[in-house]
Amino acid sequence: MPSDPWIVRRCKVFDKFHISRCPVHIVGSSENRESRMNTTEQLAGIGEARRWFMLVLGMLAQTAGAVFINGAAFLIPSLHDDRGLGLATAGFVVAMPTVGIMLTLIAWGVLVDRIGERLVLVIGLGLTAAASVAAVVSTSIPVLAVLLLIGGMAAASANSASGRVVVGWFPPHRRGLAMGIRQMSVPLGVAVAALAIPPIARDHGVGAALLVPAAVCATAAVLCLAVVDPPRPNRTDAAEQGLLDNPYRGSRQLWRIHATSILLVVPQYVVWTYALVWLMTDRGWTAAAAGVLVTVTQILGALGRMSVGALSDRVGSRMRPLRWVAVTAAVSMLGLGVADWFDSPVAIVMLVVASVATVAPNGLAFTAVAEISGPYWSGRALGVQNTSQYVFASAVPPVFGALAAVSFPIAFLVSAIFPALSVPIVPDDPRPEVADEKADSTG
Repeated sequence: MPSDPWIVRRCKVFDKFHISRCPVHIVGSSENRESRMNTTEQLAGIGEARRWFMLVLGMLAQTAGAVFINGAAFLIPSLHDDRGLGLATAGFVVAMPTVGIMLTLIAWGVLVDRIGERLVLVIGLGLTAAASVAAVVSTSIPVLAVLLLIGGMAAASANSASGRVVVGWFPPHRRGLAMGIRQMSVPLGVAVAALAIPPIARDHGVGAALLVPAAVCATAAVLCLAVVDPPRPNRTDAAEQGLLDNPYRGSRQLWRIHATSILLVVPQYVVWTYALVWLMTDRGWTAAAAGVLVTVTQILGALGRMSVGALSDRVGSRMRPLRWVAVTAAVSMLGLGVADWFDSPVAIVMLVVASVATVAPNGLAFTAVAEISGPYWSGRALGVQNTSQYVFASAVPPVFGALAAVSFPIAFLVSAIFPALSVPIVPDDPRPEVADEKADSTG
């Protein structure tokens, strides 16, 4: 048996990405065992610098996609002031990238499973850059909306493929931390867009501002030519190992992780959407002070994702930390609601805690879905994971906006119900497949 404590633990948890790391999984003929070891040998052979370079490229791809998708919202003032759109119409236009990403996440996942990560990233980001360039010269609002939709559909490629690059190249005992770092890409992309797009849009118009995502996505597409697809067994060996089998059949683990993530995304988006408004209207903070606190909570949330990922590596489990975080999210949202109800200054502290706790589980669930579904199904499974979260997250602003209009404490207390419901839904870590020790010994 291997001496690495994580590998010993992971031999008790079926990891389809590196099935041959555990000797008990290597069954069948000696030729098949040798073939199955190739994936592990390739993983072990890659240098540390190159492994981290793959992580950087994965982060860059996800960040570029986030600049386009989330950066569109920063066009609202210019669409309103320069092009005369009402706020509702402007909001509809800038929502098109999000609609696009929901439409194509699963389709890109299927393509990743078929042709690999490198081609998907290059093609998808290239198409996103092309849509941005076309939008630069567009003077028609309907055409602009269509191009933003197309760009969002293309940018979904980064969501499906960049995580696979990280999961595939990092071994299980370091993958949680690596995925936690990768999950920082979205806030980084939002930060880049927030810094660059508003001033350019104000001074030079919407078209010029769209040069920012065009340049970022084009650069990312070129750099992603250096991506090396993670090693995986050929389809013949994969079929023998069961890696081509539908992981949704015969097990509820993936469905339970999806359901958990849907429930946990509700308080996350409540905090993201209404923290600034609550601080200004309910607590009497200035816009500048509220903005600083929200920025700090975003940074702390990113660090929280890294820390929880590293914790999952240390304890050899994705699901136990996920359950702990779900409990923390429920308690923090409950505390926020109660403290705000009694107008206590503790509410500010609880907002900071909730801002960290509600974003922390994303990387854990993402990593677990990839590990359980394996290299030939993870693209589709991650597409389902992201799509379900986007769909339910889109309902949070109007529903909880209506509750907040009545009372912010009520909105916070209701949102605490969702992570509480998720706690019993979190599945146990996958159980190992039964070893065929006789076949392994006789070869």
